[in-house]
Amino acid sequence: MKTLRIPLLLVLFVAILYCGLQIYRLEAHRRIIKEDLIELMNIRYGLFSVDEWKGVISTVLTRKVEELDFTPEQRTKARADISSFLYRTLDDFEKRFYEEKSKSVIGWIQGGITSLTGMFDKIKKDVPVFTDQILDFMQNEGNREKIKEFIMDKLSGYADKTFSKIDYTEHNLIIERYGFGDRVETIQYMQAEIDRIGQISSTYMYVIMGLVLLGVMLLLLSGRLANVEFLLNTCICFLLLALGLLLPMIEIDARIQEISFTLLDEPVSFTDQVLYYKSKSILEVVHLMLTQGKADVMAVGFLVLLFSVIFPLTKLMASIAYVYWPSLKKSKFVRLMVFRTGKWSMADVMVVAIFMSYIGFSSILTEQLRQLETITRTIDIVATNQSALQTGFFLFTSFVILSLLVAHRLQFRRAKAEA
Repeated sequence: MKTLRIPLLLVLFVAILYCGLQIYRLEAHRRIIKEDLIELMNIRYGLFSVDEWKGVISTVLTRKVEELDFTPEQRTKARADISSFLYRTLDDFEKRFYEEKSKSVIGWIQGGITSLTGMFDKIKKDVPVFTDQILDFMQNEGNREKIKEFIMDKLSGYADKTFSKIDYTEHNLIIERYGFGDRVETIQYMQAEIDRIGQISSTYMYVIMGLVLLGVMLLLLSGRLANVEFLLNTCICFLLLALGLLLPMIEIDARIQEISFTLLDEPVSFTDQVLYYKSKSILEVVHLMLTQGKADVMAVGFLVLLFSVIFPLTKLMASIAYVYWPSLKKSKFVRLMVFRTGKWSMADVMVVAIFMSYIGFSSILTEQLRQLETITRTIDIVATNQSALQTGFFLFTSFVILSLLVAHRLQFRRAKAEA
């Protein structure tokens, strides 16, 4: 069995390396598609888009125009409302006409002639005829199209004067890049492709988890380990650490899953409105925080770098040095890193968890929810949280567990040697 352990560990290392490279390639492609998808689903192109609202309102008003098919009862009521409006308009116009004409002699004469001829009374007698003509005009199919065009023209004019235009440059470039020409079809393709890549990537990750479990069993069931076995196990730890640092750890995805309401008795709905999205690896996080220029953020970034990168790398290198360089076995630093830091082995995971919580809640509250305040200050909007742990987290956790066992076996070997 002892003679098979080294070849088996070598196979485990090569298999994990191959699966890790495949996961890295797949995740890189998936992240590109996901970022493009998030851009298309961003709330500024939906709920916050004046163009979307123009489309919604025009659709609702168009339906209302198409419903202008009065029943006898509705026509009677509409005739009364229109007649009342025309009478009020004529009375108001007549009053202003005589007031204007009374300001001069010529105007007074014109007003008198108008009064004698009874022009306004004649017009008022024709109000019922005008009312029927208006109703017939509104119910004419050809005229409805003119009404729709008028509504759309006025709506576009008011919207353009009131709201600032949205820059669709990036939005249109993404649609053009995927070659569908339609936003809905592009989003559907992206979602299907992301699911497909995610399934393949998950398969490779499960294989790695199985291989790591096999490596853990070998460590627990093996007797005395040779130097080569320590080296191979440490190399596997290096590989898991590299993957854990390079691959995304957590995906923060806050969105409004659906918001529905009624506008003029017509249902209106917006779905999958992305408020905030962020997916970064530990190394990307460190780079981001250290370049912020703010002392508190840089301090957190340094902690992440210390406990998630420098500390584990130093510990692994110290373990190799302890095994292969006998002169370093008495080094206080090497012995400290290999045997005295076990209680700190999960500090890296703790710091990463704290940081991810900080990034998620802080960014959502400060960057995205501020936009909701511009819509209303009286309604609370609850966003759907689709955040999820990513491959990097599981691989990084696997590294922590395996490195703990390697350090434990090394400490056991030292205790037997000193006995």
